[in-house]
Amino acid sequence: MRRPFTGVGTALVTPFRKDGSLDESAVKRLARRQIDAGVHFLSPCGTTGEAPTLNHREKLRVVELVVEEANGKVPVLAGAGGYDTKEVIELARDMERVGADGVLSVTPYYNKPTPEGLYQHFKAIADSLRVPVVLYNVPGRTGINMDVKTTARLSEIPNIVAIKATREDFIVLSGDDPVTVATMAVGGAGVVSVASNEAPAEMVQIVELCESNDFAAARKLHHWLLPLIQVNFVESNPIPCKTAMAAMGLLEEVYRLPLVPPTPAAREKVLAVLQQLKMLGAAARAV
Repeated sequence: MRRPFTGVGTALVTPFRKDGSLDESAVKRLARRQIDAGVHFLSPCGTTGEAPTLNHREKLRVVELVVEEANGKVPVLAGAGGYDTKEVIELARDMERVGADGVLSVTPYYNKPTPEGLYQHFKAIADSLRVPVVLYNVPGRTGINMDVKTTARLSEIPNIVAIKATREDFIVLSGDDPVTVATMAVGGAGVVSVASNEAPAEMVQIVELCESNDFAAARKLHHWLLPLIQVNFVESNPIPCKTAMAAMGLLEEVYRLPLVPPTPAAREKVLAVLQQLKMLGAAARAV
């Protein structure tokens, strides 16, 4: 039996209607597509899901819809992070209440807490929940890096279950598609993936090949998918990913400010990669 929050976890995009409102039917449809493709867990309401532009009610509704669609088939790791610990706890508790199996919580951004502040922040979150907490360290977006010593201290809290190898049963997950195979080659347990929004079956195959120690085959498939993985970051995530998914017929290409559509040059690059990989329209026919 697979351990929760290992393998491929898709950092789900949040689909909107043309008027900017939440597209609930598309949330469920995209979650179902992921499950049908074999992904191992779903992670709504993170950066890729444009969480900073979702209000509290919308975040809970997205999680509720994903949980309903998952229906126990795969765990749901809901994003609940921020720079106000009390507010994060309230959101995380509500996500637990609507059925999330775990919480993915990013380091506080902008107010730049000390290592002790980071420890107390995450300890308070973990102490308030029954479900597991996965720590998310992404200095390029938050402006702060959680050091190894702080991570090691946090790993001793029983329901903080993942970020970086410390205790023997602590889960290592890549947060970056390009280094998935390399991470798993040195003991990582999977990836929270952006590319699996567009190519879930392929990302599952890459990770499962790594799990079976067939790294040669995993590298070959990863190399084939690399143009998509790279073009997903030709502009700020999730702009290229949503551009690709719209071209594949999976959602309306709608963003919430301050995110805007890609430049013509970036759009051309995204479409060229989809054409190269023969992914244009294929997803729409399969849904």
